[in-house]
Amino acid sequence: MGKTAVGIALAQRLGGEIVSADSRQIYRYLTIGTAQPTPEERAAVPHHCVDFVEPNRVYTVAEFKADAERALDDILQRGKQPLVVGGTGLYIKALVDGLTFTQVAGDEALRRELEREAEEQGNAALHARLAAVDPETAVRLHVNDRKRIVRALEVYLLTGKPLSYWHTQAGREPPRYEFRQFGLAMPREALYARINDRVKKMLAVGWVDEVRNFLARGYDPASLAWESLGYRYLLAYLRGEVDLTTAIALTQRDTRRFAKRQLTWFRADRRIQWFNLLPNFDPAQVAERVLASDPFDKADWGG
Repeated sequence: MGKTAVGIALAQRLGGEIVSADSRQIYRYLTIGTAQPTPEERAAVPHHCVDFVEPNRVYTVAEFKADAERALDDILQRGKQPLVVGGTGLYIKALVDGLTFTQVAGDEALRRELEREAEEQGNAALHARLAAVDPETAVRLHVNDRKRIVRALEVYLLTGKPLSYWHTQAGREPPRYEFRQFGLAMPREALYARINDRVKKMLAVGWVDEVRNFLARGYDPASLAWESLGYRYLLAYLRGEVDLTTAIALTQRDTRRFAKRQLTWFRADRRIQWFNLLPNFDPAQVAERVLASDPFDKADWGG
């Protein structure tokens, strides 16, 4: 929480631009629920890798790495300071550690067949099929994450090896950039209160209408984008399956759980320098703290 605001404050001080590393902010038409930077924030500091992927398309880590590197190269060539901001661990690891991924080509006919199977038998049946051949992948995928379940089965049926195997084949190349990594944290109770409050604010500025408009565009409710935090609960609310109070509570719960998993992932990386924030922190002051703590010459930052 607060990454966007602090990132903008840093970018303004460094004459920089931001490359988002958030796997949900990539999607078009999902502005409020994924907390995409606002038009005012984008006007203050240019943002890249935001709001550019169709919600019904599978977008891989390898694609993100290529898109982010193009953005980083462009920013550097123009003499600006790039800042990678976000919370998707594998996205950031791909850039920082130079991960390379073995790509398995898709088969459109097979994918349609698996989609039909899911329609006829339900997501749970497809998930159970995946668990039988690739339990490692099945454990990390939600039963309703149909797009990723279909992709995992597609990879297995095409190659005879599970997706989890191909992930172990991710190699490394020398990182193209030198990164200095900083993390933001606050006491758990304060963080959870902030999460609960943010969900309410999202609803106050039109999140339910955003979901209605998304449906009106004709996107399949099975689209991968629906797995973004909160969207499937608001979809259930609009279908009359749950009341709004329940949808809010479930969204807050899942967001808290996600924040905990996210922190666990990043805490394991000893290269990250952490800053503990007060609940009502000032992004400008945090940015100054980051700059003051940097062990490198500030000339390297453009300052």
